[in-house]
Amino acid sequence: MGVVSCGTTMLDQGVFQNIGAVTWDTTAKTAGFTAVSGNGYFVNTTSGAITVTLPSSPAAGAIVGIKDYANTADTNNITIGRNGSNIQGTANDYVINTEGRSVVLVYVDGTQGWKVTSASQASDIVGPLFVTATGGTVTCCGDYKIHTFTGPGTFTVTCGGSPTGSNTVDYMVVAGGGGGGGGHGGGGGAGGYRESSGTASGCYSTSPLGACVSALPVTATAYPITVGGGGPAGAGYSHGNPSVGGNGNNSIFSTITSTGGGGGGGYNLPSGPPGNGQNGGSGGGGVGQLTAPGGSGNTPPVSPPQGNNGGPSNAPGGAGGGGAGVAGNSPPGPGVGAAGGNGVSTSITGSSVARGGGGGGGAEEGPNPAYAGGAGGTGGGGAGVANVPSITPGGNGTVNTGGGGGGGVGGSSPGGPLGGTGGSGIVIIRYKYQ
Repeated sequence: MGVVSCGTTMLDQGVFQNIGAVTWDTTAKTAGFTAVSGNGYFVNTTSGAITVTLPSSPAAGAIVGIKDYANTADTNNITIGRNGSNIQGTANDYVINTEGRSVVLVYVDGTQGWKVTSASQASDIVGPLFVTATGGTVTCCGDYKIHTFTGPGTFTVTCGGSPTGSNTVDYMVVAGGGGGGGGHGGGGGAGGYRESSGTASGCYSTSPLGACVSALPVTATAYPITVGGGGPAGAGYSHGNPSVGGNGNNSIFSTITSTGGGGGGGYNLPSGPPGNGQNGGSGGGGVGQLTAPGGSGNTPPVSPPQGNNGGPSNAPGGAGGGGAGVAGNSPPGPGVGAAGGNGVSTSITGSSVARGGGGGGGAEEGPNPAYAGGAGGTGGGGAGVANVPSITPGGNGTVNTGGGGGGGVGGSSPGGPLGGTGGSGIVIIRYKYQ
């Protein structure tokens, strides 16, 4: 053990001056530990990064020295854990990230906390680095920034951050919903819905789809953002040309792709085959013609699933499109449209919003009183059309929710009732910025 007393003692390129006594422990530390006031430590990060935790409840004049033992702090950093006290006047841990460097800290008071009194260079101790980025519509929620993209854009990261600040981002990526089918039409499936768990940026509430999903690491680069549009409505039908709704379009951020919702099944002339519900993020509902299956959700498959199946039809009414939360429903009775599957909610923007609802199925043409259309699923699903004397399209999915379009009512002539269009998707990115 060596003693550095008052006066001037050289250490590497730095000078410890008039700072009180520091006793240097010459046994290098190879794992994290809590420092004791009055001691200096040689920290060996050859095998990995190490955290030196400063003393708790320090008295004024407490002193700790830290030295990079093996010149490896640039590869495996030495983190200085504040242990409840400020460092350099901020409530953040600090990092030694330059090889061979050293630092001595003295506790001053509750405002400034630990102050650097000597270091090899001023850059030897750095504050935590946070993600810095531009793009989309930017809002703040406490110490977190939120970038919302309602259309295509670029998330440009200018600083990738650090482990002591932030270096990952949470996300929600919702694709465009599928369009509703035409006559007796099935509801469109919701756009694929994918999100992270939220633990990296403020522990906001997420849907079950975010459970155990890690935030994404980012680096200083430009990330193109794709926001999928909703699928088109099922058009008029003719022999061999069923009025199936169109699939929604994908939304993409970094390695995350959410698939557009499947279009709702559409009616064909009695002599032609029905147009089945389409596969997608969530599947489109089956058409109300004979027995028609719904489309498969979570196509292509990801984990956790990005959506659910569309409902099958077992009656003349259209089935509901699948939602991000639950599958679409089958018609509750002859001629009646089925409800779309419900979406899910997240508070990634600071308040809870539901997205990813499936479209409701359209009713069959029939006598009064009118058959009811199916309700759209919560989270932007469009409602299916009731049987009414006039030709009325199905309800559109709500924009920027990925909701599926509602199914149209049965018609007696080609080119008649249409489904509703799918709702466009959305991409939201959130991270700690201070």
